[in-house]
Amino acid sequence: MTEQTRWPAGQQSAVVLTIDFNDIHGILTQTPAVAGRDKTLSVWRYGTLRGVDRLLALLAAKNVRASWCLPAIVAEENPEVFARIVAAGHEIACSGDRHQNFDTLTLTEQIASVTQGCASLQAASGQNVVGFRTPAGQWKPGLAEALAEQGIRWSSSWRGDDLPYFHPATRLVELPMHYELEDEPYFAFNLSPAVPPGQSRIASYQQTLQNMKLDFQGFHRFGLCYVLRLHPEIIGTAGRIGLLGELLDFMAGHQKVWMATAAEVADWWQTQPDNVSEHPAEIFQRQIQEQLA
Repeated sequence: MTEQTRWPAGQQSAVVLTIDFNDIHGILTQTPAVAGRDKTLSVWRYGTLRGVDRLLALLAAKNVRASWCLPAIVAEENPEVFARIVAAGHEIACSGDRHQNFDTLTLTEQIASVTQGCASLQAASGQNVVGFRTPAGQWKPGLAEALAEQGIRWSSSWRGDDLPYFHPATRLVELPMHYELEDEPYFAFNLSPAVPPGQSRIASYQQTLQNMKLDFQGFHRFGLCYVLRLHPEIIGTAGRIGLLGELLDFMAGHQKVWMATAAEVADWWQTQPDNVSEHPAEIFQRQIQEQLA
């Protein structure tokens, strides 16, 4: 594979916009003590109340389709909001049935969560759900194979690279993430309980935008896959939504940028050869096999 043939139709780089829509369930998994504290939960409900629609309006104006990752419970509890996301033509991806810390689940329980979540989201959206993102924690060895058997074609749960790669022994495509391409490390904030511990942010809006522009320039220069991970309650505020608009305009101002959904990139990556043996995912897989032997 060469850089000239990496992306379709002569494109130089790929950009995938992913949105984690967890409503209050992400913070309830992270900090169960906030259950029943409506003032605190309202920080995360803001995404459902305002952020989703701001994102939908901006993406429609920029003619960009995103991949929305959510646990099925969010669609069940917010059917009208979910219907607007589907009606706008975005991809729906699964983060399980309920938002759970996968560290606490067995492999069987992880598989059940994904199976039930995908079935619920497919029924609600009318889409064939082919994408998965771990809601929290680590998945168990064997889940990648189970995802592929279920018809999941892509995951965006791991890191460790800036190009898609295959999970070993499968053709499940991983679209790797980077913390600097997420809104949460810059902006997520709650006073009590402290999110983050130590209260070390909120970051400068313009400096954050500049960071993301510089990262895009690097990804585009080297022909890579720029995966943004956003949250409606964070990027969808009245002040921050403009940052995303500026970033999308900046990327659109470059030539040969493929703005695609995660499923579109994963389908294209199926045309590429398997990982090289020195890829970190292959090395990690061999280490696991040695430990199990």
